[in-house]
Amino acid sequence: MSALIERRALLKASGALIITFALEPRFGRAAQTKAAKPVGLDSVDSYLAVDSDGLVTVYSGKVDLGTGVRTALTQIVAEELDVPFASVTLVQGDTELTPDQGVTYGSLSIQNGGVQLRQAAATARQTLLTIAAARMKVAPETLTIDSGTVIGANQQRLPLQALIGNQTLSVKVDKAAPLKNPDKFKLVGQSVQRLDIPGKVTGQFTFMQDFKVPGMYHGRVIRPAGMGAKLISVDESSIAGIPGIVKIVRLENFLGVVAKTEWAAIKAMRQLAVVWSDWSELPASSELWQHVRQTQVIKDDVTSNTGDSAGALASARHRLQATYDFAIHTHGSIGPSCAVAQFDGDRLTCWSASQATHNLRKQLAAMLALKDEQVRCVYIDGAGCYGRNAHEDAAADAALLARAVGAPVRVQWMREDEHGWDPKGPPTLLDMRAGIDSRGKISAWESELFIPDGAAGLVALVGADHAGLDSLGKLSPGGVIQDLAIPYAIENVKTVAHRLASTPFKPSWIRSPGRMQNSFANESFFDEIVAHLGMDPLAARLEYLTDARGKELLERLAVLSAWRTRPKPDWHAPKSTGWGLAYTKYELVRTYVGVVCEAEVNRKSGEIAVKRFFVAHDCGQIINPDGLRNQIEGNVVQTVSRVMKEELQFSQSKVTSVNWASYPILQFPDVPKVVIDLIDRPHEVPWGAGEPTAALIPGAISNAVFNAIGVRLRSVPFTPPKVRAAIGHTDKG
Repeated sequence: MSALIERRALLKASGALIITFALEPRFGRAAQTKAAKPVGLDSVDSYLAVDSDGLVTVYSGKVDLGTGVRTALTQIVAEELDVPFASVTLVQGDTELTPDQGVTYGSLSIQNGGVQLRQAAATARQTLLTIAAARMKVAPETLTIDSGTVIGANQQRLPLQALIGNQTLSVKVDKAAPLKNPDKFKLVGQSVQRLDIPGKVTGQFTFMQDFKVPGMYHGRVIRPAGMGAKLISVDESSIAGIPGIVKIVRLENFLGVVAKTEWAAIKAMRQLAVVWSDWSELPASSELWQHVRQTQVIKDDVTSNTGDSAGALASARHRLQATYDFAIHTHGSIGPSCAVAQFDGDRLTCWSASQATHNLRKQLAAMLALKDEQVRCVYIDGAGCYGRNAHEDAAADAALLARAVGAPVRVQWMREDEHGWDPKGPPTLLDMRAGIDSRGKISAWESELFIPDGAAGLVALVGADHAGLDSLGKLSPGGVIQDLAIPYAIENVKTVAHRLASTPFKPSWIRSPGRMQNSFANESFFDEIVAHLGMDPLAARLEYLTDARGKELLERLAVLSAWRTRPKPDWHAPKSTGWGLAYTKYELVRTYVGVVCEAEVNRKSGEIAVKRFFVAHDCGQIINPDGLRNQIEGNVVQTVSRVMKEELQFSQSKVTSVNWASYPILQFPDVPKVVIDLIDRPHEVPWGAGEPTAALIPGAISNAVFNAIGVRLRSVPFTPPKVRAAIGHTDKG
């Protein structure tokens, strides 16, 4: 038995609630089952099991990408079943064991996945009480559950495991099953120590990059010299002197080496003599925004259209306009992507940190001409996972190499692989226009967004592309048109997304895709308008909001940040401190967030020091306050890095920012202090927290810079040269 799986977890995975299921070590060979475990979305035993010791296993299609949802989902089920937190273990992202609850993205793990688990647990609770009532010959409503034991009015007790016996609980999830009253919660709403942190602190946690299987070889892939270059020739004799080489694998333009040791694979990758064709069809980086404007528009998505914006603009007393751009970003995962693949006959098992193991199964099956049921994908936590980075691509590499050598293969990407070949957040361009009428009111708002077509679908696998194989991929930048529409009550509004036929690099979603870029333009431009009107940014937002919950949040933010008593900046001082505000109701339908940024600007150097962020956050019912704070803090830190430092560098052939020197990220001394006000609404539905705060960081920093020195920043990242140029332009004009 593998040391990577505890005996208790094995017992729970094969327990009495699902007695027909026998599981070998989950991190060894693919499980052999007497009968397939249910994984449908409508069955209780797809989501949870109770074993003969009363221990509960939860099967979640949503996975923990370092966000803490492993702990929160465990809290949800333990609370609803009234069992001890310590008696619940979560199995996540295993296509053979867990239901397909959708990709882990979009801040939907708790909002959708957690709600599904809660309803399954509520159904299980109702069913178990019915069974207990029949045993005790009493009415079910006279019974309660406490710490995993059913208790009758006469104090008769039955542990949950005694109610199962040698039967399965194959009942349909009852959407009408009563949920536990939040007033009686003991776990949900409390800060429970995250389950993953002790192992991470002590070095005992198994990341994907640490994972091994017996008899495993190591693989590396040699990438083309240009993004679209063709493989002309390979001199296999060039690595003849490296001991431990197992095989050189070539499939059209896919070229890999497999070796007995990782170092041998690395040496072979670097030493193999390869000739590639020339290729230089990327736009010049200096002409990126011209390229975006010239790219074919294949359709327009009108995301809001109220009143007559064109007419209101034409008749406006004052008209304002501005253009905002947001650079191409790489995911920049600190732990480069890794995967292990193994064939057992005609069945493939792939271990991956993919946030979408059920989708990855489909893609690997298509690439290898297998049926979906011949592929099992198992999630293991990755060291760096936000968005669709390169974990799936590493999985494709490993699968191709494992098939070629008939043995398990581990592929660990190098830094230059990760930065150079992971999919990118596409360049984003927005044109904004507004009109102010004779009353001094905002009478019109228009925006035009230039962004690739597509949504959050399947991203083509790099290895499959190079091998000439189909991986079901298409243009998939994410939900990039969300939050183009605005939350403010303006009479005449039109927001349009021009969907482009192509984009320079293969796109995928990075944290808060589209929402961040669009909110940056919206919140910055709104600030420009209210500055023109001479209004306070907070007062203006309160005036143009009709949402009472949003107004309450902004009032709490004002208190948290001491907004109304902040000092007035000196625009002509060598260094000046400013405060910038931004607000969102995420996608106009869920989580409310307001932030205030405090930033200091050095007029001479152009350096911006982001000092503090104040965050008021309302995501409805809070599961784990400490975990939620972790999320908000992570949103701030990661996005400050993106806004202040990150920008993809490239030639007309390839990515050139393939290390941390050429693609810098935030350093520890630059991390701002984060002050948070959590608004808990235990009787409301829970919403997501993995993305919404991030969407506001660019606009808040931009607005803080304006407040500090009277200069507008409309191009991310906010580098010192851009700040100095903006100051110079303002000083001249």
